[in-house]
Amino acid sequence: MKVKKIMVIGAGQMGTGIAQVCAQAGYDVLLYDIDEANLDKGINKIEKNLARQVEKQRINENEKKDVFTKIRRSATLYDASGVDIVIEAVVEKMNVKREIFAQLDEITPDHTILASNTSSMPITEIAAATDRPEKVIGMHFMNPVPVMKLVEIIRGLATSDEVYKKIEEVTRAIGKVPVEVNDFPGFVSNRILMPMINEAIYTLYEGVATKEAIDDVMKLGMNHPMGPIQLADFIGLDTCLSVMEILHEGFGDDKYRPCPLLRKYVKAGWVGKKAGRGFYTYD
Repeated sequence: MKVKKIMVIGAGQMGTGIAQVCAQAGYDVLLYDIDEANLDKGINKIEKNLARQVEKQRINENEKKDVFTKIRRSATLYDASGVDIVIEAVVEKMNVKREIFAQLDEITPDHTILASNTSSMPITEIAAATDRPEKVIGMHFMNPVPVMKLVEIIRGLATSDEVYKKIEEVTRAIGKVPVEVNDFPGFVSNRILMPMINEAIYTLYEGVATKEAIDDVMKLGMNHPMGPIQLADFIGLDTCLSVMEILHEGFGDDKYRPCPLLRKYVKAGWVGKKAGRGFYTYD
C-alpha cells in the first residue's frame, strides 16, 4: 500500500503538530476536530509555526504555501472514507478513543491503518473496539511534534508485521525516528518520565525544597533542559495525573500512586501553562 492521504483527529497541540509534519513530508492531510473553534485555532497555529520557520530561514515562502495547501479542514469523520492512515490525537480517555475507533472501523476502507497517539493507554484495548485489530497501532509523538524526533511505535497484541513496517516507513518519511515498544502501561517514555515528575511533586509536597530549587537541581545537577515541576506545567498537570493513574491501575504498584498535591492542583483547575497557572503562573 502506498500512503497518500492521512487524517489527523484532534486539532489540539499534538494533532496540529502531527498534521504539520505530515504535510511537510508531502502527504495530503485532513485535520478533523469535533469543535469548529478548536479547528480554527489549530489551523492558525500551523500557519504561525510555518511563518516562524520562514523567519528562521528553514523554509521559504513558497514552501510554506505548498505545505499549507496540503492541509485541509474536516468537519466530519466520514471524510476518513478516503484516507490510508488515521492518526487519532484526542483526549486521553479510553471510552472516547474506543468510540472513535469503532466509528472509524465502519467508515474507513479495509486497507486503512488506524493509529493512536495515546501516551499511555493500551493499544490492545483500543484495537478491541474494531474488527481489524491487526491494523491498529500506537504512534506516540513527543511534544512539540515539529521539533522532537522520537516516535514510540506500539504494537497491540494483534498488530501485524506489515502494518508495523508501514508505520515505521511513514515515521521515517516525516523525519522522525521510530522506536518499537511493546504494549505496557506508559510504554517506555512515560513509564520513566512520569514517576520522576510525580516524585518531584512529592518532594515539593513534603517541603524538602521549593519548586525553583527542585527544578534548578535537575537542570544544573542532572543537565536536564527543563526542571520536572516546570515540565509538568508544560505537559499539563491533568495529563500527568491521567498517566500516573493508568500506571497505578495497570501495574497495581503503589510506587505509581499520584501525589495528593498533583490531584489538588488538577481539581483546582490549575493544570499548567495552558490554563495560565499550574505550579508556576503564566501570562
